[in-house]
Amino acid sequence: MLLSHWELWKNYWECVSRPDTVLLCSLTAVVCYLWGRKSQAPALVCSKSFAGFLQQHCPVVCETFSPTPWCWGGRLQTLVYALIKSRPAVTYRNERIPTPDGGQVTLDWVDNDTSKAFPDPLTRPTVLILPGLTGNREQSYVRHTISQATRHGYRCVVFTNRGFGGEELLTPLTFCASNTSDLECVVKHVKGHYPQAPLLGVGVSLGGMLLLNYLARKRSDSGMVAGFTISVPWDTHKSAESMEEPLNCFIFNKYLTNNLRRCVRRHRKVLEKVVDVDHVMKARTIREFDERFTSRLFGYKSCVDYYDDASPDKKLPNTTVPILCLNAADDPFSPQRAFPLTIVQNLPNVALLLTAHGGHIAFLEGLFPRGESFMERLLGQFIHAVFKHPQDIQTACSVKKE
Repeated sequence: MLLSHWELWKNYWECVSRPDTVLLCSLTAVVCYLWGRKSQAPALVCSKSFAGFLQQHCPVVCETFSPTPWCWGGRLQTLVYALIKSRPAVTYRNERIPTPDGGQVTLDWVDNDTSKAFPDPLTRPTVLILPGLTGNREQSYVRHTISQATRHGYRCVVFTNRGFGGEELLTPLTFCASNTSDLECVVKHVKGHYPQAPLLGVGVSLGGMLLLNYLARKRSDSGMVAGFTISVPWDTHKSAESMEEPLNCFIFNKYLTNNLRRCVRRHRKVLEKVVDVDHVMKARTIREFDERFTSRLFGYKSCVDYYDDASPDKKLPNTTVPILCLNAADDPFSPQRAFPLTIVQNLPNVALLLTAHGGHIAFLEGLFPRGESFMERLLGQFIHAVFKHPQDIQTACSVKKE
């Protein structure tokens, strides 16, 4: 029997007026509203010519970035990325190379010998990946970078900081963001094997600081055709202040400090020759660790001097190759007030892409953000654009050929 219009409306009203239905609809509306407010195109800060190149060859810079709606804030984005992000399968070829001071560093290669686009290994473009503070080849962002690069036929190599690559310390020296000697050794080694293959550097967090400091120090002799950084702490002093805010200290600072202390404990026999290991092990923040360990190991009078030297913001004018830097305004590691906007605006070769949300090395989007995200897509497009259009990007960035 067909229901009358009145009965239909009555049944409908009883359904939608139930408390659980009202609550569900209200929550959905709120989520959609907040998601809509959070969804916006990133800000691109760079010269007009570099912007034109990126808009043409890296269209993701013009897209609206819609962060995962249930990841409120940069802290949650950062945590969720670490917990649920997928890890593409990667097979590495491990190599350990000696350094001039008698130490050794670890390289993990993905040769991509099945590359159809670049069957000749001598000319196959290479992507050099520098992980974050306590990162290594197993990080999900490293594996996703490799996935993006190898699909285009490129070769990858991961440079892990001393003490975190599984190797033993042969000398009482680890790493810091201002010391580029190990990176110089790595680049020389890679270019020595493949002098005809263009090399692009990808630095993540502290790895990005190291990359920028290297590019600024070496200028036109860097051996690289371009650089890409993710979530770089531009001003180390301001980053330390942000990381020491109560919630950031509880969630992130203590965890990273424990990882650093674990590294010192593992290599205690070598390091106790130059530092008071027991004093270092009592450090409760990254700043305390750097004051008691890093600054002393690398000859700085204090942590203040080390942080001054490690901050890459004011060194950008010394760089000469094209560089694209991705940062989020809600990054707990790299606060927005530290972004070098004025400096970048006056440089032809550096672009700063800023999203309102995204956290630290996260930039999650979609409801189930396990796969590729905004960060990986941008990285993949930029790497491909650099290697496919080398003359165009050099012209756009006013790079002079030596």
